[in-house]
Amino acid sequence: MGKTDLDSIYFVSFCIEQYKHSTGLGGEEVMALFDNTGLLDYLSNNYETLHTQSQQWLLEEMKEYLNKHSL
Repeated sequence: MGKTDLDSIYFVSFCIEQYKHSTGLGGEEVMALFDNTGLLDYLSNNYETLHTQSQQWLLEEMKEYLNKHSL
């Protein structure tokens, strides 16, 4: 596993934690939500662009994505 792969994993973990803290949801709930909506893949596949954004911007991006892709 290369550095970029590890960086992407750390970034997705950061996003999960930030979303968890901003919503008060548990880790398992957030993981299920992100997995069921494809947000995990979106964050991982777009790491190069997304990791350069601010924490607040990322939270808004995740919320917008979830609003569009919720089951």
